[in-house]
Amino acid sequence: MTQTEDITATGAAGTEAIRLQLRSWPEVEAYLERCRGVIVPLGSTEQHGPSGAIGTDALTAEAVALEVGRRTGVLVTPTQAFGMAEHHLGFAGTVSLQPSTLMAVLHDVVLSLARHGFERIYVINGHGGNIATGKAAFAQAYTTASARGLAVAPRLRCKLANWFMAPPVMQKARELYGDREGHHATPSEIALTLHLEPSLIDKQRPLPEPPPAGPIHGPEDFRRRHPDGRMGSDPYLASAEHGHTFLELAASALAADLQAFLTAAD
Repeated sequence: MTQTEDITATGAAGTEAIRLQLRSWPEVEAYLERCRGVIVPLGSTEQHGPSGAIGTDALTAEAVALEVGRRTGVLVTPTQAFGMAEHHLGFAGTVSLQPSTLMAVLHDVVLSLARHGFERIYVINGHGGNIATGKAAFAQAYTTASARGLAVAPRLRCKLANWFMAPPVMQKARELYGDREGHHATPSEIALTLHLEPSLIDKQRPLPEPPPAGPIHGPEDFRRRHPDGRMGSDPYLASAEHGHTFLELAASALAADLQAFLTAAD
């Protein structure tokens, strides 16, 4: 299968079959004979309010990526669990990469994959703070691939897909939570973690009214404006059942988007 063929021809695969870290190098070479696409999950390790898991963004990005890979047969790399979360460093447990560091990491990941013949790099992202840096990394990677004379350079394409911004996901979040969805530690992302890791249900509890979303001017300012880490959100509205729905909606939307990306002419 190449990117000009329908990826659904492979049928649904088990997650073991599509996890790059469980493949051998000859298996990856064989895979590249039929498909030049790969999925890279990108998350963050940052606070998600007083009741949300610090690994929320990485957990959700990985889960959606694996489900998209399972449905399409496209390989999924290990998750990049550290993102650009400088503004959350006022809360214990947050681990952030500076924008330049994340840019370098993504640049090198893309170039490594391109060197082997991967032409379509589909990054499934779980953190809004990664968006600008991710796109900048792609632009730099195109230039480097061309400068290095990589064979795939003319055909190399990268795309950032934010699962939480998929239209069906956003529509469902509005339907379930309205304005209580907020902008950080949202019930939609917390719901997905509850579905993935049942032990997190024990952390759920009613919380005070959060301050609304506002400007961000660094970690100290963020902590002052948002003392418990939330931005207008009520994660207590989340449920594991909702999380299952969000996973299905995100995976369906992104699998279709991935197919279009792989089959696009340029």
